[in-house]
Amino acid sequence: MFSAFRPLPVLLSCGLVVAGLCQIPRVSAEDPADLIRPLLAEYPGEIAVAVRHMESGVEFFERADVVQPTASLIKLAVMVTAYRQADSGQLQLNNLLELKDSDKVPGSGILTTHFSPGLKLSVRDCIRLMIRDSDNTATNLVVQQIGLPSITDCMSGLGYPETRLNSLVYRGDTSIAPDRSRAFGLGSTTARETLELLDSIYHGTAASEQSCRAMLEHLQACEDRSMLARELPSGTKIAHKSGAVSASRCDAGLIYGPKGPFAICVLTTNNRDRSWEDTNAAHVVIGRIAKALFDHFNPPWTSAPETETVLETGAFGLRVELLQRTLNARLDPSPNLGVDGDFGPATAAAVRSFQEQKGLPVDGRVTQDFWNALGPVVEETPIPTPELVNAEVLPKRAEDALSGPPAVTSEAWTIVDADSGKELAGFQSTQPLDFASTTKMMTAWLVARLAEKSPAVLSEVLTVSDRADQTRGSTADVRRGESLTIEEALYGLMLPSGNDMSVAIAEHFGDRMLKELDLTVPTNTPTSDDPLQQFVAAMNAEAKRLGMSQTYYENPHGLTAPRHLATALDLAGLARACRSSVLLNRVVSTRQRGATITGPTGYHRHVLWKNTNELLGIEGYEGIKTGTTDKAGACLVSVGQREGHRLIVVVLGAAASEARYTDSRNLYRWAWQTLVPTTAAGTRE
Repeated sequence: MFSAFRPLPVLLSCGLVVAGLCQIPRVSAEDPADLIRPLLAEYPGEIAVAVRHMESGVEFFERADVVQPTASLIKLAVMVTAYRQADSGQLQLNNLLELKDSDKVPGSGILTTHFSPGLKLSVRDCIRLMIRDSDNTATNLVVQQIGLPSITDCMSGLGYPETRLNSLVYRGDTSIAPDRSRAFGLGSTTARETLELLDSIYHGTAASEQSCRAMLEHLQACEDRSMLARELPSGTKIAHKSGAVSASRCDAGLIYGPKGPFAICVLTTNNRDRSWEDTNAAHVVIGRIAKALFDHFNPPWTSAPETETVLETGAFGLRVELLQRTLNARLDPSPNLGVDGDFGPATAAAVRSFQEQKGLPVDGRVTQDFWNALGPVVEETPIPTPELVNAEVLPKRAEDALSGPPAVTSEAWTIVDADSGKELAGFQSTQPLDFASTTKMMTAWLVARLAEKSPAVLSEVLTVSDRADQTRGSTADVRRGESLTIEEALYGLMLPSGNDMSVAIAEHFGDRMLKELDLTVPTNTPTSDDPLQQFVAAMNAEAKRLGMSQTYYENPHGLTAPRHLATALDLAGLARACRSSVLLNRVVSTRQRGATITGPTGYHRHVLWKNTNELLGIEGYEGIKTGTTDKAGACLVSVGQREGHRLIVVVLGAAASEARYTDSRNLYRWAWQTLVPTTAAGTRE
């Protein structure tokens, strides 16, 4: 373990919130803890990490001895147990196992859905499916061969007492440890124990050296790229096993780089984000941890080269893809290989065929002589010869104009006079686009309108439902059963951009908005008894009342939905409406807010919300709302004033979190210098 950690503040303020996580810039640090700790600081769940660089011995441990669920990561321990039994003669890896209909279980894998009873596979092939595809049926076939209690016995004997398989997969009735099954589900481990198990496989001590090499090959075949592998440089070699159930996501393995491999295990549980999309918070943070460590251990950043000098059966990766694509082009007739990066029997046969044609030794292995005979490789996108590329004269666009608005990254924008509502300038400002969490302006506006009619509304107590608590994305961190006043809920909605709070508010008010604000529901609006959908109907009714003719809401938070679109000009109009509310002006201009939350059993706890709008840190800016999703890009609706002139600037689809602020400030500067003075002087209508 590191000799010391430099204390780091909890990063409570950030410019971009994605899936409940702060987008934290990469920093230079001598200690990997300085890279990892900020990523863990605000993770919405429980997370444990263990890391060891194999050559330098540098380590990092965080909650590494806390026992957590494994989900399918426990299949790593199953594989080790099987190979140790094979080494001792208790198990024959070539033994054929017959698939029966009663063996099939749901979940990950291919045996259950794609193969018929009667299929026979070797134990070795079942292990490959268990690791490569996380096949649950194949796992049970292996466990039944080695014996369920043997995994716990084997792991305990190796010094890993918390690494246990409790039952067959999807067969809870087979549990040999009911209490642990209730606590951890399928299996349990600690980050440290899994790291040590990986270390022993790498160093050839978990079983015989031959068995350890075979296990590494299985781990290299793992197809999951959603966690550890998601942000690694293209071509990076990784040998790993992941696991995922609703509340627990984990991944552990060996990541190879130019400076040697490092072992890593990341376990997460009690996760707030339980979605199965690519942006799941656990998947994202695991990927960022792996990428930060890869960059740290391999400075400067570079794609990890494949270290093997010879390609043969079992190899995989970018070089195999190049080989397959080029063999398809060079051989006549073409072998029509699938370009999947896996060097299997079909690729080996094509290699031998090419060797025969060129008079090379026919051994199915790709060496330097083979590449020389093959010639320049065929890229996925054909690339012309260097002579053609270097001779081409590329055209240029006309030079930048010295007049007109500044160049910005945003897909659409508008500048509106806050007092008159007149658009002073814009680009694609009437084009309906995804608008992310700027949606919450309407959610808050409806509450403010109701509170203006009935001030007692702000003192009503809102209790967070399970649905609200489970809403993915950015969060106010108020949990199921906890409660707070509506007034405080507005801060939890608008400052940290709490998706959970938007759902809680919508559920709390239901159809009250339609009735008490006397709103007319647009025609063709589907009826629903769901209070959330009734609130959304009120959002659309209010949009129509405000003249937002090209805006449609499908939810109260702004997560991507097919018809959930708005224009920059419509949002500017909504911002003008929000400015008329003293309450909302106070909320959206607040940079941080502390609140007390009451728990279902009467406990109290404090929360701190930071406003995601970074413009509030600059004099002259007054709100209103940020928004970010992959589809919408970075969005910002803001108000700025100078010398008594107030403008509303809306940018949608900026290239990055910081770009929305740069775009907005550049537009403000241009407007105040060019548009506002001429308007004030009466020379522009």
